[in-house]
Amino acid sequence: MIEIEHLTKCYGGFRAVRDVSLSIPKGQVVGLLGPNGAGKTTIIRVMTGYLPPTQGRATVEGFDSVTQSYEVRRRLGYLPESNPLYGEMRVVEYLDFRGRLFGLSRADRRKAVDRVVQRCWLTEMRRRQIGRLSKGYKQRVGLAAAMLHQPPVLVLDEPTSGLDPIQIRETRLLIRELAGEHTMVLSSHILPEVEVTCDRIVIIARGGIRADGTVEQLRHKAGDTQHYSLEVQPKSGDVTFKEAIGRIPDVKRIEESNAGNWTRYDISAGQDASDLREALGRLVSEHRLPCRELHRESGSIEQFFVRITSEADAS
Repeated sequence: MIEIEHLTKCYGGFRAVRDVSLSIPKGQVVGLLGPNGAGKTTIIRVMTGYLPPTQGRATVEGFDSVTQSYEVRRRLGYLPESNPLYGEMRVVEYLDFRGRLFGLSRADRRKAVDRVVQRCWLTEMRRRQIGRLSKGYKQRVGLAAAMLHQPPVLVLDEPTSGLDPIQIRETRLLIRELAGEHTMVLSSHILPEVEVTCDRIVIIARGGIRADGTVEQLRHKAGDTQHYSLEVQPKSGDVTFKEAIGRIPDVKRIEESNAGNWTRYDISAGQDASDLREALGRLVSEHRLPCRELHRESGSIEQFFVRITSEADAS
């Protein structure tokens, strides 16, 4: 659906994007994650035909964003970070105006406006003046406008910027509901944003792609160990249980701590090791010990993000 090939964008002597290549298949929800100034918005602006690349190219359904920009824009719904709305217009007036810009007939505009108003939970606000809406409702109006012409691709640049926690949650839910209907590109510098809403995360720093994969793949890259926490109530003076844990293949380290009658074992294993929870559960059962906790902790994407962006800054 979207192909970006060796994209470079310069502003004078400054290279905002450096030789970026990215392929996004139909139906996928991709999050561009990176710190402020990483180059995310520049990539989106080139992709949508707003800016020409210095080198390389971007295509949507095979149409070039520079030489065939009209065809690209017909296939895109774009919600920029600075949501461009006319505050003096009512919601339905603005959406009808946007429908005219997309070339929709009067009958098609009426159907399209009714559809996006319902889809974006704007029914009660359709007659309200946009300037009097909350920031959350304004974001919904912008998203509704981007969806009017039923584009196969939606591009959302920092869609929850400036929203309160409730509005953020509602916007995330709406994005997930739309995911089955559109290929989506979501730009954000907030890790939980892309972790919750996206199928795939592309981490960008200093104008280049530093990591690309699903949430689970990036968690796997986040560290070289798995961590397990097990809390049981062993028999007095029982050391055989800890020894039994140590005999499980792939266990690297066991740290023991006591709190009253309960003992916690923090267990480390190799990142490529199989899941040890079943083996640990069998040991607890064989030793007939009361157990109140057993869980596995994978590597943290947040730690991985901080590490690779710091490495990019140092390079």
